[in-house]
Amino acid sequence: MAKSKFVALPGMPYPLGATPDGEGANFSIFSEHAIGATLCLFGGSGGDDEIARLPLFERTEHIWHAYVPGARAGQRYGYRMSGPYDPAAGHRFNAAKLLIDPYARALDRIPVWHDSMMGYRSITVGNAPRLDLRDSAPAMPKCVVIDPAYDWEGDRKPAIPWGDLIIYEAQVKGMTALHPEVPRKLRGSYAALAAPAVIRHLTSIGVNAVELLPVCQTAPEHRLEKLGLTNYWGYNSIGYFAPDIRFASGSALGGSVAEFKSMVKAFHRAGIEVILDVVYNHTGEGDETGPTICFRGIDNANYYRLRSDGSGRCEDFTGTGNSLALTHPRVLQMVMDSLRYWIVEMHVDGFRFDLATTLARGARGEFAASPFFAVIAQDPTIAAAKLIAEPWDVGEGGYRVGNFPVNWREWNGKYRDGARDFWRAANDSMGEFASRVTGSSDLYRAGGRAPLASINFVTAHDGFTLADLVSYNEKHNEANGEDNRDGDSQNRSWNCGVEGQTDDPAIRATRAQQQRNFLATLILSQGVPMILHGDELGRTQRGNNNAYCQDNEISWIDWPKADAALIDFTRRLIQLRREHPIFRRRGWFTGNPVKSGRRKDLEWFRPDGGEMTAGDWGVGYAKTLGAFLNGNAIAELDRKGARIIDDSFFLMFNSYDQPMEFKLPPKKWARKWTIVLDTANAASPSESAQPYSFEERVHVAGHAMVVLRRVA
Repeated sequence: MAKSKFVALPGMPYPLGATPDGEGANFSIFSEHAIGATLCLFGGSGGDDEIARLPLFERTEHIWHAYVPGARAGQRYGYRMSGPYDPAAGHRFNAAKLLIDPYARALDRIPVWHDSMMGYRSITVGNAPRLDLRDSAPAMPKCVVIDPAYDWEGDRKPAIPWGDLIIYEAQVKGMTALHPEVPRKLRGSYAALAAPAVIRHLTSIGVNAVELLPVCQTAPEHRLEKLGLTNYWGYNSIGYFAPDIRFASGSALGGSVAEFKSMVKAFHRAGIEVILDVVYNHTGEGDETGPTICFRGIDNANYYRLRSDGSGRCEDFTGTGNSLALTHPRVLQMVMDSLRYWIVEMHVDGFRFDLATTLARGARGEFAASPFFAVIAQDPTIAAAKLIAEPWDVGEGGYRVGNFPVNWREWNGKYRDGARDFWRAANDSMGEFASRVTGSSDLYRAGGRAPLASINFVTAHDGFTLADLVSYNEKHNEANGEDNRDGDSQNRSWNCGVEGQTDDPAIRATRAQQQRNFLATLILSQGVPMILHGDELGRTQRGNNNAYCQDNEISWIDWPKADAALIDFTRRLIQLRREHPIFRRRGWFTGNPVKSGRRKDLEWFRPDGGEMTAGDWGVGYAKTLGAFLNGNAIAELDRKGARIIDDSFFLMFNSYDQPMEFKLPPKKWARKWTIVLDTANAASPSESAQPYSFEERVHVAGHAMVVLRRVA
């Protein structure tokens, strides 16, 4: 390496990462246990020529730092850290390995596995693996210094109230890889997701929030690459400030940052919020046998939770090999800085925290003993964002649905299970179903939370799609290369008579009806609904319920085969919810009149027209239920202080395979009703249909749901 033109001046410890000022850049990185830190700069035609090695002599509060004149935006860089190699003590320093800056704003290429990324060789000396002294720099992606300047053109966040939110969970590439109206050169990118055709589809059905599967930079997985597969979902983060370069449409160095910002700006202009699925519970380095590409080589003993047995092995609450040590102040600071960066610099609106139970575990693994909740609550920027927990992990006591703080919302797995069980006609499912569609008060009310604490979903990225939920009884994950052993075997699904694809018109009709049942239940339930991308148009994964590694047609939306009737049905459902606040109450149903002598705000009915009794709820084989929602008994005020008044509705659910006749309630509940929805018919009900009178009988088909609106 020729003599470098670059020099390292003292610089400043903050902000962490690489910060350009037009004349040079400040570099800073935290490592308590390192005894030396070297900043490596790269250039040349391919960006792989190491043009400078600059030892960092300044160290403040365990932060190594330097200012480098001439290092401007676009400069490639990485770090080498020297220190003890003592695996039993948790130290795994290896100066032969080029390391990614945890605060890097972008990488210059997609990471690809190479054996030189391993910090040790399998041959052991004594009881410890021997250091691998191969230089990993030629195989490693390089960090890129980014100029944060960007013209947001007056971008304003939509700030949509929780009660008005319709969340759409999506994967960037899967949404657009096969979209015929997106230019081929853009498909699968941030720019493609912001294409007019995609945004037009979302707004046309009423979606106003996209929840993106992880877009932070991911690491390669050797096991998957050997199988010719990849971590398509992206739950393998290695860079918490860098948009994943997999989704960049162009080759401009660091262009992923501006492209991501432009995507957010386009969504905001359309009135759509952007929520990121973030993975702060573990990293892509895996367990102690994994590669040394970032945190492991910077300060393994501080970044990762280690077992208390003196083995130096990683504690694993996540099922992925490691758990980030959010009990350490510097690691917690990194997470907070990352969240703040995505909000302030990238303009995102909120976060869904993967395996959030892990984030809250204290030093001994106990839930809610971590400072994580406290620091989030006291940060005005982060606390004001939308915060959603996936309230479980794989550790002991990890299922914590209903136990997160009052300012958090939660993915409600019990809602998913309750809805699935009822519509597959499982015994003893009716009471659970009733609790879930009315907001899950058993989970949230006692903690001072509202129905909107529940993020309701029937399907998500992990599991069957909606079309597969009604087409398969068993998982079919053979393409994943694990002999169908991976994925959940308990799907609470029903194939309607035949496993997989069929030409039988009766089975196809039942499946279509079941999809409408699930969508209608989801959209009209109390809480916040979340739709899995493609469910509204019949997307299938061919029975694969764990398509995390399928970056191909198995996972991508096949837009040309979209079910137009299902799309229209979804649009009408969301419009019905939007027009009627009775389906998105902020407060709980009480089952009591708002005023003496008035009708209750909620009442349950048997098909014979009688009000449900305690004994009725205990009938295990019962699979029919009527619900009266009183729009004149909403004890809430609108933004102007006026009491909210809405129409009243009568919902009839029948999960039997045979039709049922529902007798409408007596006159005191309503004199006239009109049908607004029947899942046995995909088409919109005729406006000229004859109204139903009180105590008249209404036909509800087998496996169907009917919604009536009070007109008199």
